[in-house]
Amino acid sequence: MFFNDLILNRTAFDKHFSHDAMNWSQLLSSHRLGKSSPSPLIKEQRTEFQRDFDRLIFSSAFRRMQNKTQVFPLPGSIFVHNRLTHSLEVSSVGRSLGADVGRILQERHPELQDVDFQSFSAIVSAACLAHDMGNPPFGHSGEEAIRSFFREGKGKELQPLVPWTLWSDLINFDGNANTFRLLTHQFQGRRSGGFGLTYSTLASVVKYPFPSYFVEKPKFGFFSTEESIYMDIAHELGITQTSAGNGHERWARHPLVYLVEAADDICYEIMDIEDAYKLRLLTYEEASKLLLSFHSEERQAELLAIYPDVIDEGERIVYYRSSAINILEQACVQAFVEHEGEILEGTFEGSLIHCIPEPMKTGYLQCAEFSKRRIYKCKEVIDIDLSGFQIIYTLLELMTDAICHPEKSYSQLLLRQVSRQYDVQAPNLPDRVMAVIDYISGMTDVYALDLYRKINGHKLPMV
Repeated sequence: MFFNDLILNRTAFDKHFSHDAMNWSQLLSSHRLGKSSPSPLIKEQRTEFQRDFDRLIFSSAFRRMQNKTQVFPLPGSIFVHNRLTHSLEVSSVGRSLGADVGRILQERHPELQDVDFQSFSAIVSAACLAHDMGNPPFGHSGEEAIRSFFREGKGKELQPLVPWTLWSDLINFDGNANTFRLLTHQFQGRRSGGFGLTYSTLASVVKYPFPSYFVEKPKFGFFSTEESIYMDIAHELGITQTSAGNGHERWARHPLVYLVEAADDICYEIMDIEDAYKLRLLTYEEASKLLLSFHSEERQAELLAIYPDVIDEGERIVYYRSSAINILEQACVQAFVEHEGEILEGTFEGSLIHCIPEPMKTGYLQCAEFSKRRIYKCKEVIDIDLSGFQIIYTLLELMTDAICHPEKSYSQLLLRQVSRQYDVQAPNLPDRVMAVIDYISGMTDVYALDLYRKINGHKLPMV
């Protein structure tokens, strides 16, 4: 509904474009992390960026997300979203966003014959697939538990023993930064370059392109241990660098990050409403009203009249949900192409979802507010928070004590539990601390709970 006008409208783009802006020719690179030279763009059915997608979806780290909490407890009799199903859906929406934006920009920029705008779809869908892979067990409460352990718990004792940059990473632990580490870090016995993804896909994962010591932001994009890796990627892709005003440098986002973020924003709010309905936290009337609120009154009447023979309320909720996702996707495409110049200059502020018009903006804000009030504070979610804190606190306390005092008999038993890829016996303490973080954040909910029960003597092997 928006696309024809946007293809022809170059006025807004030319107004904001400058010679210092990032350029699409450099931003799309098939150079893979861990390889000394760029890989050629192979002329075959599967492009280098599609290879990124395949590497991710066949990885064990991706499969582990099926046992990681998204918002609600892992399924009992009713199946709700986990990290894996959420990531697959985000990737699907991201693929559409990338395809639509790429098609419009290809028509807008006939002079850029060397730019493969069709690759947007593959890059964004791969980045969406990876965007939550670094999240620890027990959803966002797992992140807060790790932060809290070092800020308020026994982890505070480590502060004088590690560099200040690493300490900042620990007390501000964030799943976004951990994702970048997971994708790029050379774990013990593994090849260099981590997953060996292309620079463009890796840059598209980093929503917050600055380290943890940028105190003006509650989130950050990479740990100090991976800062040099991001700097190399940013330099290769020509990502704009700007002064942060505190003696440090920061970077603009890779433009495709905005599409990854939009796909996540759309799915996160909309799918939580559907899950809450399935779990009977919302009535049909409440859920349908929220999902229809993205549309004009005229369009709402049309949607209500479609499929008059469908009496199943759950089926109607699914249809309203898909309609909401579709209109939000189109609006975010419009926002991106309208602000292309500012995005390439690195001056665009906020997210694409904040640029959507009415009544979509009000509908989105209503869903967000309703979710905070009725979903994220419901008993089932709080129960996860309580259990997750206790489990992660216990595991962190025991494991950090073990790496600080490996001579203890109990420490040796604990360290034998750890997979060899995590170097918990590294010669220096900071590396051992990060190995513990890697180990615990990589656990599934089920594995963390199982290990916790074994440690507390609540689960013994069959004899």
